[in-house]
Amino acid sequence: MGQAPEGSVLLVSSVQDVMNLEVRDPEKLAYVTQTTLSVDDTKEIIEALNKRFPHIQGPKRADICYATSNRQMAVKALAAQCEVVLVIGSKNSSNSNRLREVAEREGARAYLIDDASCIEPSWLEQASNIGVTAGASAPESLVQEVVNWLSRHHPTCEVRTLRVRDEHVHFALPEILKQPT
Repeated sequence: MGQAPEGSVLLVSSVQDVMNLEVRDPEKLAYVTQTTLSVDDTKEIIEALNKRFPHIQGPKRADICYATSNRQMAVKALAAQCEVVLVIGSKNSSNSNRLREVAEREGARAYLIDDASCIEPSWLEQASNIGVTAGASAPESLVQEVVNWLSRHHPTCEVRTLRVRDEHVHFALPEILKQPT
């Protein structure tokens, strides 16, 4: 928004924002989405935009990051099986916050934590199933730390991996990085 001329980009964060939009020319509209938004929230907003502005143009393909979409889908499945979901990630991480929100929407108590030291034992009382997930930038070592903490504090805890979708996306290393130094 900071790069475009003043007033040429409008920020829409909710379906209500769509209803309140005032645009110069409803025949010349387009939208893009932030890649770390909740897939469900974005879907509702896009549906409202399309209903209100039938000629609006969207991106040629979904612009929500595949990893974000996959993680949110996995958290939905995880939350459906767990009373509590621990989301490892930074408080200022949009995708980590969305994961917590998605888990809560599915009926689980969800907590966003930086690492195992942030776990409050009271959160886990009366929970027979505890899910663990992580935001995109959380290192695997923090996930292992949380799993180890749960194993120590809940010795009857069984660790299982929930596989929702296999990812087959591979990113090629740029040529400049392949060259010997």
